[in-house]
Amino acid sequence: MKKILDFNEIKKDLANVEDFLAEFINFSNPELRNSSQHILKAGGKRIRPAFVLLSGKVYGTNNNDLIPLAAAVELIHMATLVHDDVIDKADTRRGEPTIRVLWGNKFSLHCGDYLFAHAIKLINPGKNKHIANVLARISVEMCQGEIQQLLSTFDTNQSVKDYFFRIKRKTALLIAASCKIGAIATHASSEAIDALYKYGYYLGMAFQIKDDVLDMQGDSRVIGKPAGSDLAQGIITLPTIFALKNTNQDSTKLRKLIDNKFPSGSQDLQEAVKIVNTSGGLEKSLLISRKFINRAKNQLDLLPNCPTKKSLAKIADYINERDF
Repeated sequence: MKKILDFNEIKKDLANVEDFLAEFINFSNPELRNSSQHILKAGGKRIRPAFVLLSGKVYGTNNNDLIPLAAAVELIHMATLVHDDVIDKADTRRGEPTIRVLWGNKFSLHCGDYLFAHAIKLINPGKNKHIANVLARISVEMCQGEIQQLLSTFDTNQSVKDYFFRIKRKTALLIAASCKIGAIATHASSEAIDALYKYGYYLGMAFQIKDDVLDMQGDSRVIGKPAGSDLAQGIITLPTIFALKNTNQDSTKLRKLIDNKFPSGSQDLQEAVKIVNTSGGLEKSLLISRKFINRAKNQLDLLPNCPTKKSLAKIADYINERDF
C-alpha cells in the first residue's frame, strides 16, 4: 500500500501550481504541447514545488509570486526526467510510456531543452536576479552530476564518496534550491535562508538514497518500474556499492555480473538484485539516509515555531517511510 504524503497546509497552493503548469505548457506547437502534457499528467510527488511553497510560508507570508517559481522548479525537474529517460533508454516512467518511446530520442532531447528554457523564462531573471542565479548555478551542477553518472556506468570500483558526488548534483541540490528560493522570494532572514537550504540538501540526499533502495526492492506496480532498473543501465547506487564491498563469493559474483554487463540479460540482472538484497547493503543505505534526515530536522531548530515548521519535520519523517 502506498504511503501518501499529505500537503494539507499547501493543498490549495499546489492545486494552483498544477493549474498554472497545465496552462503554461499549452504550447502552440501540438507535438511539444502533447508531449509536455503527457509527462505532467503522469503525475509525481511534486516535492520540489511543495518545498518552494512551504519555505515561503515559514514566516506566514502568502506571496503570489511563489506559484510561478514553484512551477519553474517542477519544469526543470520535468526536463531532467525527459533527458534521463533518453540516457537510460527507459520505456516507462510512473507506469506510463516515456516520451522517448512515444516521440523518439531526438524529439525528447529537444523537448527537455524546451521545458528547461521555459522554466528559466518563467523565473523572470530581470525581476528575480538572486533566484535566477541560484537556479543557474544549480543547473550547472546538475549537468555535472549527470555527466559523471554517464562516465561511471558499470564501474564497480566506485566509492561512497563518488556516489555522494553524483546524488548531491542529480537530486539534492534542486531540492535545496527549491527551499532556498521560497525563502528568498518572501524576504526571509539570511539565517533562515541558509537553514532551509541545508534542510533541503540533507533531505534531498536522503530522498535519493531511499529511491535507490526502492529500486532494488520495489514492485513495478508500486514504483512504476521493475526492480533493478538502475543497475540494468549500469548505474551503481549505494546498496550495490555496499554489496560489492563484502568479501565473499556473492560479492565476487556480483562484480563479475556487472563488469560483464549482465550477459544473460534479465536472468543475470535478477541474480544481481538478489545478491544486493541479501548483502546488508539496503540496511546500511537506510541507516545513512536516516542520518541525513536527522541533520535536516536539526536545521529546523533554527526556524521559528510555526505550523509550517511542523510540516517540514513531517516531510522529513516521511522520506524513509515511503514505499514509492
